[in-house]
Amino acid sequence: MTKPQVGLILLFFLCIITFTSNAQQMINGVVKNAVNGEYLPYASVVLKPSNESFLSKVDGSFEIEISETTKSFQISYIGYNTKNVVITNADFYQIQLQPNPEQLAEVHIQSETNKAEAIIKRAIAHKPQNNPKEKFKSYQYKTYNKFIIDNEKSALNLRADSTKNRVKAILEDGRNYLSEKSSLIEYDVKKGEKETITATRTAGFKEPVYELLATNVQSNSWYEKYYVIYGAQYSSPLSDKALKNYNYKILDTTSLEGRAAYAILFQAKKKSNIATLEGLLYIDTLNFGIQKAIGQLKGKANLEAVQEFSYYPEKDIWFPKKNTVTIKPGSIDKDISIFGGNVAIGRLPEKNKENEKLYLKSISTYQEVKFNRPVHFKKSSSKITLLPNAIKTSDSTWQELRTIPFTNRDQQTFQKVDSIIKKENLNRKIEVIQHFNNGYYPLGFFDFDLRTLIKYNQYEGLRLGLGGVTNEKLSSKFRLQGYGVYGFKDHTFKYSIGGGISLKKESGTWLNFLYTDDIAEVGSFQYLTDARVYSLFEPRLVNINYYYKYKKTNFSLQHRFTPKLLSEFQVSRNEISQTKGYFYETQGNNYSDYTISKATASFRWSPFSDYLKSTERNIEVKEGFPQLSFQATQAFKNVLGSDFNFTKLGAKINYTYERLNQTSTEVILEGNYGFGEIPLNHSFHAYPNNPQKEKIMQRFSVAGRRTFETMYFSEFFSDRLANIQVKHFLKRWDLGKYSNPQLVLITRHAIGNMSDQNKHYGIKFNTLEHGYSESGFEINNIVTGFGLNFAYRYGAYHLPKFEDNIAFKFTFYFKL
Repeated sequence: MTKPQVGLILLFFLCIITFTSNAQQMINGVVKNAVNGEYLPYASVVLKPSNESFLSKVDGSFEIEISETTKSFQISYIGYNTKNVVITNADFYQIQLQPNPEQLAEVHIQSETNKAEAIIKRAIAHKPQNNPKEKFKSYQYKTYNKFIIDNEKSALNLRADSTKNRVKAILEDGRNYLSEKSSLIEYDVKKGEKETITATRTAGFKEPVYELLATNVQSNSWYEKYYVIYGAQYSSPLSDKALKNYNYKILDTTSLEGRAAYAILFQAKKKSNIATLEGLLYIDTLNFGIQKAIGQLKGKANLEAVQEFSYYPEKDIWFPKKNTVTIKPGSIDKDISIFGGNVAIGRLPEKNKENEKLYLKSISTYQEVKFNRPVHFKKSSSKITLLPNAIKTSDSTWQELRTIPFTNRDQQTFQKVDSIIKKENLNRKIEVIQHFNNGYYPLGFFDFDLRTLIKYNQYEGLRLGLGGVTNEKLSSKFRLQGYGVYGFKDHTFKYSIGGGISLKKESGTWLNFLYTDDIAEVGSFQYLTDARVYSLFEPRLVNINYYYKYKKTNFSLQHRFTPKLLSEFQVSRNEISQTKGYFYETQGNNYSDYTISKATASFRWSPFSDYLKSTERNIEVKEGFPQLSFQATQAFKNVLGSDFNFTKLGAKINYTYERLNQTSTEVILEGNYGFGEIPLNHSFHAYPNNPQKEKIMQRFSVAGRRTFETMYFSEFFSDRLANIQVKHFLKRWDLGKYSNPQLVLITRHAIGNMSDQNKHYGIKFNTLEHGYSESGFEINNIVTGFGLNFAYRYGAYHLPKFEDNIAFKFTFYFKL
């Protein structure tokens, strides 16, 4: 036997001796009120003789790992008699505590003198002294995050199986998913907060998982209005209106770092219909700052968020030192996505293929905290910046950055997950999802534009085609794009061809050229910089009945001034011809076919949105409102054969207000103004979406996203127009995996006018000077994305026949 073999055997037996001498087991149980059977949340569990203390969970349950030296445990709860429990071979301990009338009399006192509420009021009043964002002009710290998906069955087997199997599992078994990240966090009272990711890696992925990096896993502060966990907002138990949403109760007094604290239970009031948590706040008895906080949520997923703090005596403040979020399957099977789509490894189902219960955990630690140090980033910069070399961090550097142990099991995860990802081709699935939700399907170096595949409208009938754009697999310096389509009703082939050159990748600066021979809707106005809202099925196109033909040559420059400000500048020459007998009269001449040369400047500003910036892309981390769009177009007469001189201006404000009661209100306000020689083709309409049919059911079609459902196509045109849409979304009804109906109340209004209406011949239309109104409702997502829409037309343009004022349609919202 060789010396290395002897060494391995000795190491193996040393592991056996180590695990045997520290044999572990689990005790599970629940704590209840002996009188009424109610669960007692956050009861104190103290192991004997070690005096290690734990708390039961929000439902009174506990699961604690103990050693062979633990002989008993003690359960206590304020207002109840303490109980000692001897550890036996029982699988489950059901602990019933008897109420202590004397203690209960001290605890259950009138709300106006409730000591717990008095403490919470003082904690709220002391927020300016305890909230770092209010107390300091600036601060910075470094953080390390470890994110895993693991399974409970494997963790339990490490303790229940034989020692030999435990050693084997520790050395060979990997987790289901693992990523780690190191960042520098900087805050300035005037500039806000910025995260710079200095190192990151994800098991099985060579490139960063941007959706995970952009996810707000857990808030850093309980002092704000909302506490955020995985992007979901919950009412904070220390918000200014917390006493309206929560009940409070003192459970115990304790001490952390030598400073006494009140352990206060917070629970949502029964009448509260907002998103809330339940948990514990450890409030310092002297400065009323948070020493520790626990928030839990039970339901579709069992969620627990724990935040621990360190005390800085020179500043008299508790600052975060460790955040932990754990999510386990709840009472209802519910997928939790971490990749922005339906990818198996990024979900947390009740059981996986091996019948193992999975759980998700994120742990973050804080280091090198510095107060009132100047920061060096611009106010307009991205919320998160991924450094170019962050994904190339060496193993030795990772060892220096880690503040959480990186075990052999963690190391095995990178090999295990890598093989899973290759086997399941998950990189490809994620790529498809990311592109599909933007309207493309990637295949090699070409992204196919799904919008060009199939359409239907009143003029072309069925429209089939193929198109797309090259991606970086071909080149990051240039791109080629185009499409070809055929209309089976007008028997005409349309096409577009062009490309672009990247001038500056960091700012998304592209110089583009495009030639297009196609049709466009009369009166349409599109903002060049508006983010594309993609739908595989574009509802409004089905009903459009009035188009004009155009041949357009254009050059454009796309540039991102800041992550929040997009721009596009375009010059073009358009040859226009008609599909109907329309002509425009100006200066004694009649124009049916004409040429327009014009310049357009378009901007989109999202001042309250947050972005993640890398060398590859900009990702919107948080969608903020309002969002503003502005566009100006100037047509030049006698330039490249142009026939008209006119100016068109457009501005749009999109604002959405989301509430903690899971309702929201969306407002879209748009104004358009044009002057000069403007043919009807280039005027404005108010997004009509009602076919010219006699009966209601003949007009049954698909409702649009922001369209006037009762306004008939080609009924109104204007060169001055303002319209507003207000949608109020009520809370969804959860009826199952395929049905989540949501009632949406809708009202829309428009007012406009047309200068020199008598210059337009060959088509009859009205103007909107008296104001147009319609209201109604939608019930969306009744089943697999389908719903119903009802709208009623009233006011100045109410029609004589009652049924002509009604629109009844279905809705369709689809996303992969």
